[in-house]
Amino acid sequence: MSLADMRRNYRAASLADTDLPDDPLELFHDWLAAAEAAGEPEPNAMALATVSPDGQPRVRYVLLKYVQDGGFVFFTNYASLKGLDLAATPRAALVFWWPQLERQIRIEGTVERLSEAASDAYFSERPRGSQLGAWSSQQSAPVRDRNELSDAQAANEAKFAGQPVPRPAGWGGYLVSPERIEFWQGREDRLHDRFEYSRVAGSGWRVRRLAP
Repeated sequence: MSLADMRRNYRAASLADTDLPDDPLELFHDWLAAAEAAGEPEPNAMALATVSPDGQPRVRYVLLKYVQDGGFVFFTNYASLKGLDLAATPRAALVFWWPQLERQIRIEGTVERLSEAASDAYFSERPRGSQLGAWSSQQSAPVRDRNELSDAQAANEAKFAGQPVPRPAGWGGYLVSPERIEFWQGREDRLHDRFEYSRVAGSGWRVRRLAP
């Protein structure tokens, strides 16, 4: 079958005006819980789009770890490409896609680093292997081969043997504070349900239906 012939008619559910709460984060939590219950393999996986200092869009998947302070939290190396992008332009877009439920959520907003205390708290909860990996990988930097990573991991295992692994100073969390959230529910004949929440300063959220 050619790519042009690949298509699926969406029939899983609908989304009506009457389904929409005043706070979009309430609907987000409902949809995330439904994705987990439906057996989506990584329901907290989200595409993160940033823009480089020279204007090049870049996107990759990361994992949502918390929803707090009205925003979405993920963790990474500050010196990674996404970290450098966010240092230059502290704005980002997120996308969640749950194919079994035929649902998508798009989020756009501003980004700020979490406090060191908040990053320390999350890092302390990570599996030890992941903690060591944060020391061993200079994310986005070229590496000679797999052995370079394995050797760095072994060296860090020896360095921190018998003691807690501290958070590297160059690794931590980011909070994406949404200014726009769009909920998309697939429908038949490509007449999908789309609702956009836009933040209005001092008065909460404005909601409107969008054409598919």
